[in-house]
Amino acid sequence: MGEKIVIPGTSVELPLDLDLSRRDILKIAGYGSIAAFLAACAGNTTTTTSGSVTAKGGSTSIGSYLSDTVPKKGLQDVVDAFTKANGGTKVKINTVDHGTFQNQINSYLQGTPEDVFTWFSGHRMRFFADKGLAAPIDDAWNEVKGNFTEGFAASVKGNDGHVYAIPTSYYPWAIFYRKDVFQQHSYTVPTNWDDLKKLADQMKKDGLTPIAFADKDGWPAMGTFDILNLRMNGYDFHTELCVGKQKWTDTRVANVFKKWSELTPYYSPAFAGLTWQEAAQQLLRKKAGMYLLGLFVSEQFVASGNPDDLAQLDFFPFPDLGTNYDAEKALDAPIDVYMMSKHSPTLNADSGQAKAFLEFVSKGSSQITFWKASPGAIPTANDADQSQYPALTKKAAQIVSNAKRITQFFDRDSRPDFSGPNSMQGFLLKYLSNPKQDTSSLQGQMQSFWDSLPPE
Repeated sequence: MGEKIVIPGTSVELPLDLDLSRRDILKIAGYGSIAAFLAACAGNTTTTTSGSVTAKGGSTSIGSYLSDTVPKKGLQDVVDAFTKANGGTKVKINTVDHGTFQNQINSYLQGTPEDVFTWFSGHRMRFFADKGLAAPIDDAWNEVKGNFTEGFAASVKGNDGHVYAIPTSYYPWAIFYRKDVFQQHSYTVPTNWDDLKKLADQMKKDGLTPIAFADKDGWPAMGTFDILNLRMNGYDFHTELCVGKQKWTDTRVANVFKKWSELTPYYSPAFAGLTWQEAAQQLLRKKAGMYLLGLFVSEQFVASGNPDDLAQLDFFPFPDLGTNYDAEKALDAPIDVYMMSKHSPTLNADSGQAKAFLEFVSKGSSQITFWKASPGAIPTANDADQSQYPALTKKAAQIVSNAKRITQFFDRDSRPDFSGPNSMQGFLLKYLSNPKQDTSSLQGQMQSFWDSLPPE
């Protein structure tokens, strides 16, 4: 059989006449995929464009919250491209409703999760890394890290210094509107709080719902809390509040709720029973004038089937409130990532293919494939072809670059057992049921709930 080399850290022997370099062999060892080793022994290997070796004809699986039609198609397009480029690797996608996936993620990762899963950067990523429910991917990251800025690189590092995710897209939160509706009524984009309310009053007179709003899913209301708290109290207070370094009973929180109550009269009727998609439809169909949401609102405009709808979509940054913190231009710009679950029952066999997929989605071309189907997801890779971006995407990228402070969104910046349906989501719904209330009692409940949580 000739000379052989033993894979470091294993008992697997490979013939030296196999067309693999020692560096390739070390990579395979780092991936720990016995399936990849055996396939390599049989000479059935393929080298990905990033240089990593994995087995042809292998398999991996993805747990996904991308349940809406547009991003779901985007993921399938990426998987199809990966399968074609990677020698027919079989990829199973398990798609779960976004809200259900998010609310059950803790039990999911402790059970029998897929090899790879869609998730978020920030505190929510680090939380599951600290709990030992996510696997570090330093080896895959080392292959692709040159394709990301320092900011994106920092966003995927855990508290232990290891890397736990590949950042694939981001999107800013802003106030969206239709250009043709603004033109029809001669509306002017507001730049301060008073002008925003004057515009809302005029929209009401014109028969529009001034601000589309929906909170059946629980999380959308957090976006309004975030931006008001950032504008009124600053980035440092907001981020410290999310992790318990500030008190929910603080008068600064009370002031946020008081300010918020000035907007609620302009909201969609029966918003507590509406999904964000239904509120987006109000904007799409010219029933509502404005909508504070992430760029993913564009998914509903794409799904309309009329290209002109997407062409009419525009946005403006949340107006200044006349505080010292307006200059921060802070905003939510969440980063979406792919992670690897530590307790996947198939990971030992699939890790080579799983990491090959992670490297594949780090490429600008892969992210552009997803973006073409789901234009609300701006690619993170340095080599993404930005010449294809329309004005809306370029503007979204610009607003993020202009922000001096960026947050991930409340339910990603705080611990998941505080930001879920039985805690912060519920507290905000309780507030929204009576926005003019004295919030002292509610704030006390928030702080008591936080204090009852076990140490992370």
